[in-house]
Amino acid sequence: MTRTRQQFTLVSFHAHPDDEALLTGGLLARSAAEGHRVVLVTATAGERGLADDREREGLAALRMVELAASAEVLGCARVVALGYADSGLHPDPADPTSFVNQDVARCAEELAQLLRQERADVLTIYDANGGYGHPDHVQVHRVGLLAARLAETPVVLEATVPGRAFTSVLRALAFLGHPVGGSAPLGTDRVFSHPRVITHRVRVRGALLQKRAAMAAHGSQRRGGNERRAMDRFVRLPLPIFWLVFGREWYVEHGREAPDRLDDPFASLRSRQIRPWRTRAGLDS
Repeated sequence: MTRTRQQFTLVSFHAHPDDEALLTGGLLARSAAEGHRVVLVTATAGERGLADDREREGLAALRMVELAASAEVLGCARVVALGYADSGLHPDPADPTSFVNQDVARCAEELAQLLRQERADVLTIYDANGGYGHPDHVQVHRVGLLAARLAETPVVLEATVPGRAFTSVLRALAFLGHPVGGSAPLGTDRVFSHPRVITHRVRVRGALLQKRAAMAAHGSQRRGGNERRAMDRFVRLPLPIFWLVFGREWYVEHGREAPDRLDDPFASLRSRQIRPWRTRAGLDS
């Protein structure tokens, strides 16, 4: 099929199933609805995520089924699992299987091959803090940046939120003794991104129902353990409140100044007159 200049390929690289819904679900659904090709890549199956004891043994397979359901809701054209082992929030540095302990260059070349195969115009990863500091998220940032360089993918968007607000919430929860308050491995001063470096504030109101449905698809992370989980609370929010919380997504475009908050994730491609990969390679026909 002939692709026009305005049709791009976006590859979204994540650490675990459910990350795609929480951090980028609106962007992915919006991009797919606008006719762009969206490819979802996960480094691990999230086998060390939340789970009841009876689900632990089959958690990896279950979470991949949930990922497929989420991807379908979001309109992803392809889902790729790289098959690394989930490192967990506090990985063993001696564990040779954990994603965080893998060689960055080797992982980056594997991802770069996919970027070349898909002729990616945009790659989404996480910010340098890996959001709230999960080791696998930090590894996604490292691997993704190098892979984009190797594959010459022109735009890298780092999924984030304004860090000050998130820090305040974590500190308040820590003061109250809530376990979530201590869930940032790098500390509360190193979470997400400073507002002044954020380049994109993407409105996803038109994709809000898809984003909520994608979050709901991750049932294991809604019921894992013996108490109601944050994902379940998010999904059950009344739609107006859900919109206030999740109606925007924030990104830092790697290498771009941040004087404005752009709404178009493909703005740099359009403003620089960068054609989609297929056309750049002379493959349009």
